[in-house]
Amino acid sequence: MKNLKKFFIFLILFSSLKMGYAQNYDESKVGEYLLPELLITENGQTVSTPEQWEKIRRPEILKLFEDHVYGQIPKDFDDIKFKVIKQDKKAMDGKATLKEVAITVTRNRKSVTMNLLMFTPNKVKKPVPMFLVINHRGIKTMDVTRQNKDGFWPAEEVIEAGYGISGFDVIDVSPDDKVKFTEGILDQLYPEQIKMDNGMRGLGAWGWGAARAIDYFEKDKSVDATKIISVGHSRGGKSSLWFGAQDKRVAITVSNESGNSGAALSRRNFGETVDRITTNFPYWFCPNYRQYAGNEDKLPVDQHMLIALIVPRAVYVASAAEDLWADPKGQYLGLKKAQPVFNLYGLETNLPPEMPDVNEQIIRPHMGFHNREGKHNMTPYDWQQFIRFADVYFDRK
Repeated sequence: MKNLKKFFIFLILFSSLKMGYAQNYDESKVGEYLLPELLITENGQTVSTPEQWEKIRRPEILKLFEDHVYGQIPKDFDDIKFKVIKQDKKAMDGKATLKEVAITVTRNRKSVTMNLLMFTPNKVKKPVPMFLVINHRGIKTMDVTRQNKDGFWPAEEVIEAGYGISGFDVIDVSPDDKVKFTEGILDQLYPEQIKMDNGMRGLGAWGWGAARAIDYFEKDKSVDATKIISVGHSRGGKSSLWFGAQDKRVAITVSNESGNSGAALSRRNFGETVDRITTNFPYWFCPNYRQYAGNEDKLPVDQHMLIALIVPRAVYVASAAEDLWADPKGQYLGLKKAQPVFNLYGLETNLPPEMPDVNEQIIRPHMGFHNREGKHNMTPYDWQQFIRFADVYFDRK
C-alpha cells in the first residue's frame, strides 16, 4: 500500500512538472496580450518623424534590449588584423574564388582569432553583394572543398546567382555551450561582461563576430560592403536580428525560423516561451532576461520592436509550417507589427492581415516573408527566396 501511495505521489509530481513546461499549440488558447508602444517615447512623446525615431525612440529601444534581453555589445578593441591564409581562384571548377581569412582582434594584450570562409563568383567583374552566415552548425557545414554540400550553406547556388557567400563558425567567438560559452572573446577580450547582469552573452558575441567579418569586407575589393546580407537560422536567426538591429552596415537582415526571442512575439502564448528558452539556453541572453520567464507582460520590449530597429534597411523573416515551436504566425506578426516604423520613412509595406499560404512569398519594399512546407531547418528553398528578395531590393534583375 505504501509503495502504491509513493507511486501516485510520483505521478502527480511528474504530471505537475510536465504541465509546468507544457507548450501551447492551440491558436484558440493564445489569449489577449498588449504590446509595448512602438512609437511613444519613454516620456510619453509620440514619434511622427524619422528624425524623432533616430534621435529619441530608436536609442531608447536599443538600450532596453541591451539591458533586458541580449546584453551590451562592446565595440572597443586595440587592434584588428586580417590575413588571407588560403586563396584559390579556381574553386568550384573555376566558377568562384575561395578565400580563408584569419581575423585577429586584440584587446588589453590578449588576442582571439576568428576564421572567415568566403566564395565570390568569377563571372562577376565588379564587387558583389555578400551573404554572411552566422553558423552554429559546425565547420563541416561550410566545407570549402565542396565534397560535403549542405543545403544549409548552398554555396554553388549562391555563386551562380551572382552573390558572394561567407560564414564563420560561432565556436571561434563563443561556443554554443552553456558551460564553454565564455571560452572565446568573453574570457579573453571582454571578461568584465561576464560579471554584468546586462553583459554580453552568446547571441551578442556571435553578432560581434559578424561585425568583424564586415570589417574585413570593407577592405576586400571583391566585395560590395554596402550590400551585406546577414543570415542566421534558429538561434543564429536571433543573433542575426540583434546584429542587424545594431550594425547599420547590414543592408538586409535575414531571420530564418528564429522563433522565440527572435522574430516571434514573446507575449503570444504559443510554442516556445521565455521560460523555456532561458531555462535551456541561459547563456544566449544577459542574466536580466530570466526575470521575465512566465512574466512576459512585464518586458519593456517585444520582438516587433527589434525588427523595427533595422528600419530603414531591409529585413526578411522566414518560417516553416511544421515548426510550431518557433511560432510561424508569431514571426509574421512580429514583422507586421513593425510596419509603422517602415511607414515613417515612406515605405508602404501593406502586409496582408493574415499570414500567407504555405510556400507563398511576400515581397514588400524593405520587407519580406515566407512560410515554407516542412520542418525546422534552412534549406535550398529558403535560399532561393532570400536571393529573390535580394535581387528585388538591390534591383539586380
